[in-house]
Amino acid sequence: MSLPHEERWLLVTVSLSAGQASLRVHVWRRLRSLGAVYLQSSVCLLPDRAEVLREVRRLLDRVHREGGAGRLLRIALAEPGEADWLRAEFSKARDAEYAEVLERLPALSAELASERAKGRVTYAEVEESEADLDRSRSWLAKIERRDYFCAPLGDQARAAVSAAAAELAAFEEEALAAEAPAPLASPPGAAAEAGGPSRPSGGGGVTAGIPQKPGS
Repeated sequence: MSLPHEERWLLVTVSLSAGQASLRVHVWRRLRSLGAVYLQSSVCLLPDRAEVLREVRRLLDRVHREGGAGRLLRIALAEPGEADWLRAEFSKARDAEYAEVLERLPALSAELASERAKGRVTYAEVEESEADLDRSRSWLAKIERRDYFCAPLGDQARAAVSAAAAELAAFEEEALAAEAPAPLASPPGAAAEAGGPSRPSGGGGVTAGIPQKPGS
């Protein structure tokens, strides 16, 4: 009888020589980006998901090609308590990362409030704050990709990023209104000329300034 996917796991082991420092860093960073929980320095666990399995296999293929050793085992934890503990470890790690997103966002809000109070509602400030918001969005997206078990702070982090985006959009509207060029003024007399009588056209009329011959 097969267990549900959240109770199947990938056990990954990697062994590298002392001279393979750059590969060691690459392996560590890649497994960390997948959200691996380490049991010891060279042994970690990941949930058995199709996309995770694919990435681990690619990583181990590189390890083997560059002379290292690595193994991938698909395992199941028979004790429910062990699986609960492992899921909690994954969620605890993701909550710590979501907390970083939540810690960053108040600074953006405070910066917009400060610039507004100083009367410096400018598009330059919009661009600077937008870059900060994009970094938070990017970080949030990376966390979400490895949040396999819906960590509690995820919804709060997403709501905070959405609120910051709405606040920045309102600030941008103010900046555009403040910096938009004024409408061009009409030249003097243009209104009077536009409203004056039109000149006659066609035959039989009198051309101003040109004397008419008798009988013409």
